[in-house]
Amino acid sequence: MEENFNVHLGKKLRMRRLSLGLTQTKVAQAINVTFQQIQKYEKGTNGVSSNRLMQLSQFLKVPIIYFFEDYKEFKDVSSGDDSNDDLNYSFLSRTFSSLSRSQKEKILQILNNSAKFEKAI
Repeated sequence: MEENFNVHLGKKLRMRRLSLGLTQTKVAQAINVTFQQIQKYEKGTNGVSSNRLMQLSQFLKVPIIYFFEDYKEFKDVSSGDDSNDDLNYSFLSRTFSSLSRSQKEKILQILNNSAKFEKAI
């Protein structure tokens, strides 16, 4: 299980880093490790300590739970809900809320167009 989680966490780390347009070096400097260490985290070769995980979540501006979302063996016991709701919803909602009106309108237009495209297929 541990090895699988390290790979999962590494993928989430890489996805967030790339979405922010950051290099491994920038992330490494922010948490005071080498870029090689970030590479190892992203590949799942090395696990991430709780202290490093907190530093990463603060620097990447995501809640710590972001790294656990979508992991097959993770259950959010704080919700008290056993449903299989997408845990990314809260992250997406917060991110969308922080966008400007113009950015929101563009995203909604893209979503609307893609829905029309799927209906046409």
